[in-house]
Amino acid sequence: MPFDLDPSLLVILIVFGFLAAFIDSVVGGGGLIALPVLLFTGLSPAAAVATNKLAGTIGSLTSTIMFYRSGKLDIKSVYKLFPLTFIGSMIGAWTVDLMNPAVLKPLMLVMLAVVAIYTIFKKDWGSVATNKKLSMRHLVIFMILIFAIGFYDGFIGPGTGSFLIFSFLMVGFDFLKAAGNAKFLNFGSNIAALMMFMFLGHVNYVYGISMGIAQIVGAICGSKFAIARGSGYVRALFIVVTFLLLAKNTYDYLH
Repeated sequence: MPFDLDPSLLVILIVFGFLAAFIDSVVGGGGLIALPVLLFTGLSPAAAVATNKLAGTIGSLTSTIMFYRSGKLDIKSVYKLFPLTFIGSMIGAWTVDLMNPAVLKPLMLVMLAVVAIYTIFKKDWGSVATNKKLSMRHLVIFMILIFAIGFYDGFIGPGTGSFLIFSFLMVGFDFLKAAGNAKFLNFGSNIAALMMFMFLGHVNYVYGISMGIAQIVGAICGSKFAIARGSGYVRALFIVVTFLLLAKNTYDYLH
């Protein structure tokens, strides 16, 4: 692994790391930007995914802190869910070495399409918080869903932010708090997958830290912008990023 960076490559990692974190800090989907850049540097697909987890962990931690400080992260409601995404993601990352992640891609494409279409037609959904205490049955279903999304993030990844936000919208959070809660759980899934990828020896630390430092700035700017603009802005960005994820991954699947 090289410990020196070509200046032009460093600029690319910083610029696109910032852009990835700006988007990812609000609704996820930063991998749409970061992964192609890491592949462009010559990393193998496995190393690119693992290195993106290092940068993404730094960015998601920054976003989590920003949302918490603004009061848009309901920590009392979500801290008990953190182990679910953490353990699920670690199992998912370990499973990558056992089977091809492509087996989940058709299901992921269908889920992204459902999320995008449902959000478009539910125009007032997420504009105002309507969350209330879940019944035991609904709570169990919700916890299983959160665990499954954590597994998915470690195993394949794209769309995790969208799926987490959608899950919190389903139980009555508004878009802004759903984004804050999702980012906290996404940090859990990111760091768990990162730990597994570090154990497996796939992480390029030079590229990951370089991009991660840029992601700190991008996450701060993106979080501040979203908090200032409110739920309407988050909803619009959520729909755009979900459709971009759907288009990009459909193209990759078909080719």
